[in-house]
Amino acid sequence: MMAYDLSKAGVLVAGAGAMGTGIAQVAAQSGHEVMLYDNRADAPGEALRSLEETLQKLVDRGRIGQKDARSTLARIRLVHHLDDVAGSGLAVEAVSEDIGIKRSLFAELEDRLDEMAVLATNTSSLSVTAIAAKLRNPGRLVGMHFFNPAPVMKLVEVVSGLDTDPRAADAVFELAGRWGKVPVHAASTPGFIVNRIARPFYAEALEVLQERACDHVAIDACLRGAGFRMGPCELMDLIGHDTNFAVTESVFHANFMDRRYKPSLIQKALVEGGRLGRKSGQGFYRYGPEAGTADTDVSVHTYRPPDTGGVILHGRDFVADLLGERLRELGLSFEQVAGSGWTGIESPDGQLRLTEGLPASALGENVAVFDLPIACGRESALAMSCSARASADWHAHSAGWLAALGFVPRMIGDVPGLVVARTIAMLINEAADAVQQGVCTESGADDAMKLGVNYPEGPFEWLSKWGIAPVIGLLDHLDAYYRGERYRVSPLLRRRAWGRPGRDDGGC
Repeated sequence: MMAYDLSKAGVLVAGAGAMGTGIAQVAAQSGHEVMLYDNRADAPGEALRSLEETLQKLVDRGRIGQKDARSTLARIRLVHHLDDVAGSGLAVEAVSEDIGIKRSLFAELEDRLDEMAVLATNTSSLSVTAIAAKLRNPGRLVGMHFFNPAPVMKLVEVVSGLDTDPRAADAVFELAGRWGKVPVHAASTPGFIVNRIARPFYAEALEVLQERACDHVAIDACLRGAGFRMGPCELMDLIGHDTNFAVTESVFHANFMDRRYKPSLIQKALVEGGRLGRKSGQGFYRYGPEAGTADTDVSVHTYRPPDTGGVILHGRDFVADLLGERLRELGLSFEQVAGSGWTGIESPDGQLRLTEGLPASALGENVAVFDLPIACGRESALAMSCSARASADWHAHSAGWLAALGFVPRMIGDVPGLVVARTIAMLINEAADAVQQGVCTESGADDAMKLGVNYPEGPFEWLSKWGIAPVIGLLDHLDAYYRGERYRVSPLLRRRAWGRPGRDDGGC
């Protein structure tokens, strides 16, 4: 059987909404003849007018020339009947997220297109296997999941169902690369790569809110301090709580109610109350004329720890290196102890320890724990909590230590894992399970999360920086504290810790 060749294929885009129009633009700008189809009579014309405006804006900004804009538009032909689509070598559907509608469309396309034409679905949540199941040749159907807006976002998830011909998936992968995208292969499992691995970014924030450890402003500030462009609560407001909650419910049910993906009662209440985020004017934050600012980082008075001697730096990792550098900048003398089993600073007043997933109250009296400074930036918000048995002086001094070391301390309730550490650990754990189960490779997971949702680093890049033992230790402490399956450690991480790294596919 001949290989699929899409290098010069005519492209049919079915669905003239925002996503379909964006995909048509990408294909046409890459030199393909494009047919844009929609069964709504006015939709293709509206899409073409929108595309003209978009291309003109690119011309005005100097991104493309006027000639390129005209030639791009000339390559797009509006189609109102499926009988007119013959000759397309690739058909990409971007219609409603309804499996019945998608199956019906592909059944009609299968009757009208050449047997070597590739059928691609832009579904973000439905099973590629299930969509293809009713086709005579399910092997030529591939997931081609663009991210919105398609002309801007670099990532394309190339999703293979149970029956997808690897040659068809490879052809789509190669084509996406020629279109200037960064494709990653994925298996058709709930959420694919991005929507699956990203669940803890929202879920851990909602869990911390459920425990009333702090407010949404503090959570967002801490995760922005870790390098994320937006905090989870801001991002849920932007996405829309109805959409985000629906995706969470879909992944939860598709995984047979695995508690790791359990939806949040807090988000359910927001949806029921119509507080959907930006599109409704209120979510976690208010929008419009009465909007406040999401960035309400508190300032901390300058504090200089007394140089009375007896300062000990514990640990030998990237956090200890950072603390040592900051102590030297302060001109403070200290002794470093590598084998004490924890990372942080000990002074005559008390201990300031990097969180290991235990509450500060479980570690002693004058003990404070601080969050993972994964981005190491100055003046970044950093969560911390104090033992319930800590003195008032140590409450003040421990926050002063963090301020002196260049952070903006955010005192929150004594919740295990604080904010950033538990979120990063769970993102790593979810990515490890995805690799373990053959959904993607490690590099695919890193690329997908950085390009699909703009994470500052990929989960396996964080793992390399933080270390496997601290990640497993934190997750085990969370698992013991909450006594549920949510924080179970991925078998892939366990094997790595035992010195059997395995292959990219999770094998031994």
